Parts: sequence; structure tokens; C-alpha cells
Amino acid sequence: MNRLDVRDLRTYFFLDEGIVKAVDGVSLHVGDQETVGVIGESGCGKTAMAHSLLRLTTQPGEVVHGNAMLTRKDGSRVDILALPPDSPDLLSIRGNEISMVFQEPMTSFSPVHTIGFQIGEMLATHTDLAPARIRERVVELMARVGISNPRQRFDEYPHQLSGGMRQRAMIAMALAAKPKIIIADEPTTALDVTVQAQILDLLKQLQREDDMSALYITHNLGIVAEEVDRVYVMYLGRVVETVSTDRLFARPLHPYTQKLLRSVPQPGRRVERLDVIEGSVPVPIGLPVQCGFYARCPAAMKGTCDTALPALTEVEPGHQVRCFLYGQETEPNDEWTAL
Repeated sequence: MNRLDVRDLRTYFFLDEGIVKAVDGVSLHVGDQETVGVIGESGCGKTAMAHSLLRLTTQPGEVVHGNAMLTRKDGSRVDILALPPDSPDLLSIRGNEISMVFQEPMTSFSPVHTIGFQIGEMLATHTDLAPARIRERVVELMARVGISNPRQRFDEYPHQLSGGMRQRAMIAMALAAKPKIIIADEPTTALDVTVQAQILDLLKQLQREDDMSALYITHNLGIVAEEVDRVYVMYLGRVVETVSTDRLFARPLHPYTQKLLRSVPQPGRRVERLDVIEGSVPVPIGLPVQCGFYARCPAAMKGTCDTALPALTEVEPGHQVRCFLYGQETEPNDEWTAL
């Protein structure tokens, strides 16, 4: 049984200019002790999808459709998206069943509360530990994630820590209640290469020790190659390809994935100019019903790709692609297509 099953998730932002379909029919699953990656250019909907799963989307954004079935620690199943926003069940899921390492800890932490207090809030919410024991437990967590002088750091503010230390503190907070799924949203952004490696090794070690599944959201293909078991490639709010990591790098099928991989420098391979994806991601407002990559695709077929939306089709076992090069199946028209 999967720890998380997401089906047809749609998160739209209702603006004066029109409806932005940030997440437009995404389905994915995370298995037991599995590490799953979600990749794509900035603005493709990766972070909006993650925020939707924890019900962190705020107005003018709204989850308009879909379900996200979570297997809880006690074995019961619950649809996160069906819970009322202020329900105790939802509060018990955030941080306790699913935790998130946010993209930039400097802006994610409160600047007016100490690091120790903020990590301790997670324990105060999800456990019945006494205040004195919470402090000791936070110090233990900080030491576990490699924060030096944890007793001193407990009383320091976010601006007093380096970027790497803030990221470690964010990980300590995410792991405080021993969740079964951790969502890491660009966990190494703005960190130097050495610290990036340390953070990734730490996450992998903690995931193994605590029997966690992980969902990595990133545009760093190096992280995907080293850390991830399966990959979902997103473009313009939709999954365009999904397969195991090894097969994705060995045999990418979607033209977008192929261009994405060719744009990455390869050690030992000297080229005058890296491959680029021509054009830019269209503004996702009032788009025609067609392949989202049509205007930038070198293999686009006029009269086919510009007249219908291809369905996500399994072209070989475990390998799904949303492209008319691999079949003529289209997405059915429904109420969401008309918006």
C-alpha cells in the first residue's frame, strides 16, 4: 500500500486577469520508504502542488478538485483534501504524518522567535511532553542534524545562523514528530556545493533511520540522479513523463524531458554551447486546449499537437508519457477544460 496516493489534483488561482491553472490534473504516488522526485522549470507547479497537499494554499489560490489519500501511522487512510481547513485531523497530519522542508529557511522561520522555540512548537503541538523535556528533545534533534553547540543555538535567532545551519534547523523541525513522509522543496537552494552534499547525505541518513518516504521537489537534476527512485516531470501544471530515475536518464521520451537533460553540462564532455529550450513557458491563463509544450517543441505536429491535449499514456511498463508521438489518446473534455 502506498503511503500517499494523489489523484487528479487541480489547484487554480482566480485572478482578475483570468484563471491560472497552477496544478492541472496531477496524479502521483509515494510508496513505502520510497524517494520520489518532481522536476521541471520554475513556474511549472511543483511548489503549488506540494503546498496543496498540506492545505497551505491561500487565496486567491484554491484546490478545486482531486484527492490525496494518506496512509497514517496507525494504518488508517484519510483523504487530506476532503478535510475542513480548520479540522483537528488536518492539524494532526501537518508535521506529524507529513512534514515539509521549505525552500528558503530564512523566510520560512519567524525572525522574532528563537530557533529552539520554533522547533519546540512542533513537539508542543503533537506530543504531551513537558516544557523542560521539550527543550531537551529539541537540543537532541539539533545535535542529530549536525548543528554545533545545540544548547547555545537553541536561544539564537534565524539571522544568527548560517544558511547551512538554518537548513539543518528546518530539517530538525520537520523531523521532530517523526513523520512518515517528508516533502523537501528545493532543500539545497542558495547553499554552496559542499553544504548541499552534507544536507542531502543528512536527509538520506535520517530517512533510512526513521523509515520515512520522501518527495523531493527540485530543478536540480544532479539531486535527482543521486537521491531519487522515481521521477515525475512537470510542465505547465501537468505531469508530462514519469518513470524510474535510471530509465529517465537512459531513455527520456518526452521532447521536453529530452531537452531538459541535454541542457545539463556533462563532466568530460566539452561543447561550445549548451542545448537550450527555445522560447519561454507561456502564461497559464486562457490557454487553448492543446499540448502545453507545442510552441517550444522541435517535434510538434501541426494539426495534431495544437488541436487537443494528449493523455498521459503508458508506453512501456512503468513509463508514462504525455505526447502524441507515442499514441493518439487525448484527455477527455470536462468541466475543468472549459475553464
